Amino acid sequence: MSDDRSPIILWFRRDLRLTDHPALDAAASSGRPVIPLFVLDEVVEGHGAAPKWRLGLGVDSFARRLEGLGSRLILRRGRAAEVLTALAEETCAGTVWWTRAYDPFSIERDRGVKSALTEMGIEAGSHSGHVLFEPWTVETKSGEYYKVYTPFWRAVKDRGVAEPLTAPSELPAPDRWPDSEALSDWAMGAAMDRGAEIVARHVTVGEEAAQTRLATFMRDRVETYGKRRDFPGIDGTSGLSENLTYGEISIRSCWHAGQRALDQGKDGAATWLQELVWRDFAYHLVYHTPRLMTGNWREKWDSFPWNEDERAAEVKAWKQGRTGIRLVDAAMRELWVTGRMHNRARMVVANYLTKNLMSHWKIGMRWFEDTLVDWDPASNSLGWQWASGPGPDATPYFRVFNPVTQLDKFDKDRAYVTRFIAELSDDPSAEALSFYDAIPSTWPMARNDAYPDTPIVGPKEGRERALEAYNNRDF
Repeated sequence: MSDDRSPIILWFRRDLRLTDHPALDAAASSGRPVIPLFVLDEVVEGHGAAPKWRLGLGVDSFARRLEGLGSRLILRRGRAAEVLTALAEETCAGTVWWTRAYDPFSIERDRGVKSALTEMGIEAGSHSGHVLFEPWTVETKSGEYYKVYTPFWRAVKDRGVAEPLTAPSELPAPDRWPDSEALSDWAMGAAMDRGAEIVARHVTVGEEAAQTRLATFMRDRVETYGKRRDFPGIDGTSGLSENLTYGEISIRSCWHAGQRALDQGKDGAATWLQELVWRDFAYHLVYHTPRLMTGNWREKWDSFPWNEDERAAEVKAWKQGRTGIRLVDAAMRELWVTGRMHNRARMVVANYLTKNLMSHWKIGMRWFEDTLVDWDPASNSLGWQWASGPGPDATPYFRVFNPVTQLDKFDKDRAYVTRFIAELSDDPSAEALSFYDAIPSTWPMARNDAYPDTPIVGPKEGRERALEAYNNRDF
C-alpha cells in the first residue's frame, strides 16, 4: 500500500512534457519521490516506422528535460504489466500513475496494468491530459455519444477549460535510482532505413520547440489561418500536430492560446479552435465505437467491393507518387521527404485512393500509420473513414473530389507540386531531389525518370467508376 514516503512511478507515454501535466503535477505536489518511466511496451512495439522513430526522438528530448529538474527518465522494455509490477516491487513504489489513453489497444493494455498492480496492493490510476473533454462527459440530450462533428462542437465550444498547469520546479528523487536501459539499444528508428536522415531535417522535437512553434503561429499566422490553411504551397498552419501527438505540448495550452488570439481580434483563431475540437471528436468516437480503428464505422459498408490487394499496380503507384495526378503525387512525396502531409492534400490522396482507385481505406490507413511522424491513432482512423465513405461524415458518401480542380483551386501557382516533384522543373528544389534519397533503394525510381504522361486513373474515369460501385447499394 502507498504511504507518505513510498515512491510514485510516473509512467509516461504520449505525454512527453513538464508543463500542464496533471499526473506530473500531482506527483510533484505529493512530496514523495518520483520515478519517471517510459516503457517500450506492446503498444509502442506495434507502431509503424516513422511514428516509432519520432517517438524515440521525443523520449530522448524529454529525458534531457527531466535532467534539468534533477530527475531522470528510466527506460524499460517489455510488456507493460510485467515491467511496471517488477519496477514497483524493485523500488518499493506504492503508486503508479499515468495519463489516460482512449484508443482500444491502449485501454486494453492499461486495464491489464491496473489489474496487475491492484493485485499487488499498489495504487494505480490514470489522470486526464490528452484531450480537452473526457469522452464520457460529452453526450446528447438523450444520453448518447455524438456521431456528427457540428453538434459535438456546439455542445463543447462554450464549456470552460481549466488553465494550463505550470511545470514543477523540481521533482523529489528516490534514495536510489533503478537501472535504466539505453535508448540507443532499442534502435527505434531501424525501420526508417535511409529515410531517417532526410525526414530528420523537417521534424520539430520536444517541449521547448513545441512552445516556440505555438508562440510563432499565434504571432504570425493564426489571424489568417481560416483563409490560408487549405493551401499546401504556403506556410499557413501551426504544424503542431506533430507535437500534440506525442504530448510535447498540451491541448489545453493550445486552446487557451487560441482563445487569447480570438479575444485580440484574430479571427482565424476561431477556425483553429474548431480543428482542436475535431481532434477531441476523433477520440470521442474511438472511445465510444472502437471499431472505427479496425473496421467500417458504418457496418453496411462491410460488403463494399473495394480492392484489398496492397500489391496492385495502382496502389504501388499511389504510394510512390507516380499516379500522374500532380496534387496526389506531390503529397505522397511530401510524406517521404518530411514525414508529414498537408491536411488538404491528405483529403485529396485519401479520396483518390478509395474512390478513384477503388482501394480499401485500410490500405491508406496502414500506409499513414507507417509513414507519418504526426500519426495519431484516432485522427488517422477518423480521417480515412471520413474521406472514404463509411465514416461519420454528414456529407454524402458519394462526394468524389476532382484532384485536378483541387490543384487549380488550392495550388494555382503550382508552388506545392514544384516543391516536391522533381520531374516538373529544370532546376528542382533540394526537397524534390531528396525524395530519391528517402525512398527504399528497391523502388525503381530515379531523378531522370519522365513524369507519367497520363494518370493511371483520370478524374472523370475514377468518378464514374466510383459512382457505378455506389449505385443501388443500401448505405
